[in-house]
Amino acid sequence: MKSLLCLLLTLVTASFCVADENWAEFRGSNGDGISTAKDLPVEFDVEKNLKWKLPLKGKAHSSPVIWGNQLWITNATEDGKQMFAICLDRMTGKVIHDLLVFENAEPRYREKTNSYASCTPAIEEGRIYLHFGSYGTTCVDTATGKKLWERRDIECDHWRGPGSSPVIDDKNLYVAYDGYDYQFALALDKKTGKTVWKKDRDIDYGTDNGDRKKAYSTATILEHKGRRQVVMPSAVETITYDPATGDVLWRVRHGGMNAAARPLYQHGLVYISAGSGEYSLIAVKPEGTGDITDSSVVWNMAKGAPKRPSQIIKGDLMFMIEDKGVATCLNAKTGELIWQQRVGGNYRASLFMAADNIYSFSQEGKITVFKAKDEYEEVAVSELDTEFQASPAVAGNQIYLKSVDTLYCFEK
Repeated sequence: MKSLLCLLLTLVTASFCVADENWAEFRGSNGDGISTAKDLPVEFDVEKNLKWKLPLKGKAHSSPVIWGNQLWITNATEDGKQMFAICLDRMTGKVIHDLLVFENAEPRYREKTNSYASCTPAIEEGRIYLHFGSYGTTCVDTATGKKLWERRDIECDHWRGPGSSPVIDDKNLYVAYDGYDYQFALALDKKTGKTVWKKDRDIDYGTDNGDRKKAYSTATILEHKGRRQVVMPSAVETITYDPATGDVLWRVRHGGMNAAARPLYQHGLVYISAGSGEYSLIAVKPEGTGDITDSSVVWNMAKGAPKRPSQIIKGDLMFMIEDKGVATCLNAKTGELIWQQRVGGNYRASLFMAADNIYSFSQEGKITVFKAKDEYEEVAVSELDTEFQASPAVAGNQIYLKSVDTLYCFEK
């Protein structure tokens, strides 16, 4: 009887885990930073609502991903000579796999504000895709921790360190390599790791300085008017490709470098952050072919948009937090300013939203939660003795915050 009860409890627990939302890529399975969770905490206090925490060694700015009961993070030594993947039971924080993924005899230069593990993995049923830029990409069986394939032959000098995260669909893995020496978009077969297509950026950067050609953005896959497309921002331009063939569908010129935010798709528009570009944020109709700069840009924002933190769109409103701590709300359809509020602090982590609450995480450890509405309304402010570079992940009623030195699980 006791064994039967234990079995039933196990099955019930497993069914809840399966029913919970998966957080499969950078900014979640939909790539927009929005969770369907209804009962997440808005205050963060290690004495009151911390479920568990795990101290982290090394240096990694990548975000967690979740599938079922597994939570995965990547990590690396500060010198980049070893790169890891860690799998945890998300309910308890117990380590399931601790994998040494790659070793590098002579890692290249890394900017001190970056890490050697800044690329967030992509996960699906039974497989996780770990990416460390040109240091290597591998597919790992999530049950056994065994590599199914790996690629270490893709050349690119990221110069200040890699940062673009992979995204997946039913067939391929897509990722951008916008480095100092080479700039290209790549699709790999998920089952084998073989190259499906590779397309040079073919951008007129207006300079021979490779440092001005870099970008760190993660692609967005969308379908607009029956046409599937993978949008990949780069320095100076954003180029969109046919996912099956790599053929260029359209491109838009915005200037700048170091684009890092993930594009958003709402209201029939693609919202692109251009880093330090002439236009720091543009809204584009993703239709037409070739250069659509003069025909399809609906609105633009010359300055004030974030360079690193990605935005949130809820209904007609777009919310963002600029790197230096100014929160802004715009009309997403027109670009009209609704409100601005100085929150304070410095930001790299992307915004996150659940139950109409928007969460921001500063490098100083400050967590500010405000309402997703047309006037600024602060919900809660918390302070943790740490620094946030990574964006959060969510499953069930737990929110997982990865700081530079600790992985936290909080629940209401």
